[in-house]
Amino acid sequence: MTYFKDRTEAGLKLGESLKETIEGDDTVVLGLPRGGVPVAYEVASILNAPLDVFMVRKLGVPGQEELAMGSIAQGGLTLLNEDIVRTMDIPSRVIDKVAEVEKVELERRLRKYRGSRETPDVSGKTVLLVDDGLATGASMLAAIKAVRKLDPRKVIAAVPVAAEPTCRRLESEADKVVCMHTPGQFSSVGQWYENFPQVSDEEVCELMREKRPV
Repeated sequence: MTYFKDRTEAGLKLGESLKETIEGDDTVVLGLPRGGVPVAYEVASILNAPLDVFMVRKLGVPGQEELAMGSIAQGGLTLLNEDIVRTMDIPSRVIDKVAEVEKVELERRLRKYRGSRETPDVSGKTVLLVDDGLATGASMLAAIKAVRKLDPRKVIAAVPVAAEPTCRRLESEADKVVCMHTPGQFSSVGQWYENFPQVSDEEVCELMREKRPV
């Protein structure tokens, strides 16, 4: 069973579900590249809110890159999964090496997606962080913590589909967590989409050009 045809449909449905939740006109939608941006684009369009990106990068365990030992976010935040680090006895030098590589990629993508524009001013505003789904939630958690440093009025995390335990964990970090679907058997985000291709840098840039900058 799938819930969505693609990220566009997921974004449309998520946006409609948020219309009654989002109050006022001070909302800024921040998509987590790359997969979260097509979803965030539709949400921002429905809410008539500005769209931008917020960069996070997973720190994959060497040799098991899909397993996150932590994550980094723009602004210099590093967040480690202490359980993974301790259980796998990962030395700090390995973490530092992976983090340095991911930092370079994070900065490259920021330059490509945003150009010369600065991080949007979200002070006193409602920040809506959007991704295409949550498995472990490591990237979303890093984004929430990093955005908090920018002094927003409220931080809301919103996704079309997520593992239920992940949604519960994030509730203690965000002011509100919106997970449209929380299936019991959850192995990956892509399993809940009929079409779930990789999103390219070019697609992100095109969507960003279509929306007015913050």
